[in-house]
Amino acid sequence: MRTITSYTRDEINKGLNKAADSRNERNDHIRVLFAPTSIDENNFNQVCNLYSRLDPANYETAVIVEVHEETLAKKLPMASNRFFETSFGKVRANDYMRNEFCDEDDDFFIYDEAFSQDISLFHHLMMLQGLGGDIEAVSVQIADENHYIIKELAHVLEEVLASRNALLVFCCDLAGDHRKEFEHVKKMLEDKSHSALLNYLNSGKSHITGTAAFIAGIIVAHRWGLELSFINEDTDHSLLTAYAERKRLVF
Repeated sequence: MRTITSYTRDEINKGLNKAADSRNERNDHIRVLFAPTSIDENNFNQVCNLYSRLDPANYETAVIVEVHEETLAKKLPMASNRFFETSFGKVRANDYMRNEFCDEDDDFFIYDEAFSQDISLFHHLMMLQGLGGDIEAVSVQIADENHYIIKELAHVLEEVLASRNALLVFCCDLAGDHRKEFEHVKKMLEDKSHSALLNYLNSGKSHITGTAAFIAGIIVAHRWGLELSFINEDTDHSLLTAYAERKRLVF
């Protein structure tokens, strides 16, 4: 199966343009994305639907949050790279923001053991590069899914990024054959039953991959007062694909 790392820039641009043509304008209010851990030919159109809503001029930095497969001594490792490189070229790392995260909480470390070319970061950087613009990146991995670590991560992201022109991307998946579990999660979100939702997600019954990233994103979106919209009506693949935006005032 083809993953996005083998796509050409023209293929990605065509996918984004096709998705954008179905709407009249881009959305200037999006702060958070929930997106697949891996972008491939099965979910590419859905991911284009998600990213085509963005105006890259609104963001200076993309913070990509994903779950590491193993538990490490350093709970929230961040790659030390000065830049990240895809087949489309280099994306600068935001070293200042990376250091801010470390200063804010002791669980953040600049630590390369969790870093590889196979992580979700590179899939999402290619989508951002397809959009154009001049955006920097920070890679954050969750190497311990303890609820305390997740809450600390969410707190730091909420505090440091509240007033920044930053896009948060939380990498997580829920396969289409778990639509019942998805509807349960969606209902609790709609009912604003956040304690019940967190208990359910922490129980492991949701079948979500990247649960810790999803929880952290839900906490941040809730604390920022964002509205969450899922875009999975026509897919059996990534049910959690969604964006969270600032509430709009209508006069």
